[in-house]
Amino acid sequence: MITVENLTKSYTGRAGTVVALDDITLDLPDGALCGVVGPAGAGKSTLARCVALQERPDRGAIRFAGANVIALGSQQLRTIRKQIAVLPPNGTLLAHRTVAGNIAVPLEQAGLDGPQRRSRVSDLLDLVGLTERAAVYPDQLSGGQRLRTALARALAIGPSVVLADEPTDGLDAQDSGAVLTVLKRARAELGVTVLLATKDADVVRQVCDDVAVLDGGRLVERGALFDLIADPQSWVANAVLPTAPALPSGARAAGCDRVADVVLVGFAAVGALLPEAGSRFDVRLSVLGGGLTRLGDTPVARFHVGVTGEHAGSALDWIAAAGGIVHPVPCGPQRVVAA
Repeated sequence: MITVENLTKSYTGRAGTVVALDDITLDLPDGALCGVVGPAGAGKSTLARCVALQERPDRGAIRFAGANVIALGSQQLRTIRKQIAVLPPNGTLLAHRTVAGNIAVPLEQAGLDGPQRRSRVSDLLDLVGLTERAAVYPDQLSGGQRLRTALARALAIGPSVVLADEPTDGLDAQDSGAVLTVLKRARAELGVTVLLATKDADVVRQVCDDVAVLDGGRLVERGALFDLIADPQSWVANAVLPTAPALPSGARAAGCDRVADVVLVGFAAVGALLPEAGSRFDVRLSVLGGGLTRLGDTPVARFHVGVTGEHAGSALDWIAAAGGIVHPVPCGPQRVVAA
C-alpha cells in the first residue's frame, strides 16, 4: 500500500510561486491500476514524480508499507527506489542496442548470468508482445513499440510499482491500445501496482479501476471507478460515460410521466433491465438520449429514459433495486390528461 498524506509541493519562478500540489491525501492499494487524471497543469506529473521519489515535497508524507520514505536515509531510499519502475517519456532507449538488448540492460547491471538473463528477457518480450521484434533496433520501431520496450526494461528487475506519466501521449489508437494492454497485463500477471497520470479520460475508461481527479493542484474526486459513476455530478461520470444531453423540458416531458438518468452496468443489466421493467409494470420506456460504452471489459449504458404509465415510479424504483443507477431528471410540468 502506498499512502500519500497531506502532500504539498510548490515551485518559484519568474511568475512567482505556483502551488503544484495542495494538501493531497490518497491511498494507492496494492495491485490497483489507478489513474490520476485532470487538465494540463493540474499537478498530475508532480504527484507522479513525488511518488517516484524523483522530487521531494515541501510538506507531507509518502508511505510505502507504512514507512515514510521522505524521512529515510540515502541507503534505505535506494532500496525503496528499486521497487519503483518509472516509464520514461517517449520510450527512451539505447539506439545502439536491439529491443532484447535494451530490456537486458538492468539485468546485466544486476549481475544476472547469461541463461537467466535470456530467459527473463524472453518472458518480458512475450509480456509486451514484441517477441518477433527482439532483434530490431529502436529506429525501426513505432512510438508504441518503443514505449512497450521501455516498459519491459522497467519491469525487468521485478518492481512492485510502475509509474507512467502520459504513456499514450502522441500515440495513435493502435499503439495506445497496445501500451495500455501491457499495463493491464503487468498488473494482472506480475501483481504490480500501476499509477498512471493522464489527461485523457479514454485511458481511464479503458484500464483504470481507481481514479483520482486533480484540478489546480487539489484533489477534487477520489474513489473506485464504478463508485464514482454512480454520481451524475461526478467529473469522472461525465468524462467516461456516454453523454445524455439535456433536452428542452417540454420535449422531455411530452408523452412521459417520469424521466430519469439511468446507468446500467454489466451484460445482463444493459441487455434486459429496461425491457423487463416495462413488462413487469406495464409501462412504456423511451430512450431520450445517451448510449453505450465499456469500462474496461464491462459494458455500461447511460440513458435518459422516459417512462409512461400508471406505475412509472414503481418501474424506476425496481430498476434501481435491480442494480441500475437511477436519478430523476426534472422535466417541467407533467402532462395533463383531460377528463
